[in-house]
Amino acid sequence: QVQLVESGGGLVQAGGSLNLSCAASGSIFRSNTMGWYRQAPGKQREVVAQITSGGRTNYADSVKGRFTISRDNAKNTVYLEMNSLKSEDTTVYYCYAQVIASTSLGNRYLEVWGQGTLVTVSS
Repeated sequence: QVQLVESGGGLVQAGGSLNLSCAASGSIFRSNTMGWYRQAPGKQREVVAQITSGGRTNYADSVKGRFTISRDNAKNTVYLEMNSLKSEDTTVYYCYAQVIASTSLGNRYLEVWGQGTLVTVSS
């Protein structure tokens, strides 16, 4: 079984910064694309940033220039550095990972989600 554990959410004033991290644990053979999504109440979950195992990144237009995604492949961990935070960034952020898990029946492709961490930006 593979799990994602997030940390780093909290309360910050507008213009401030927060760093999120997400560590994948379990019998992981390899992690592929990892990323961060967010979902406001009553809205669909949307991608914030993604990063491939090779380091290629993709950002939502709303966060380009303010957020930076990075990863440590050896630790199966993905990070999100959030700067110049705005009130509209307030919501729950979810970590996501595509992993190849090692099982007794062989390697298995999984898509895994974290439990979510709340980011609140006060204006």
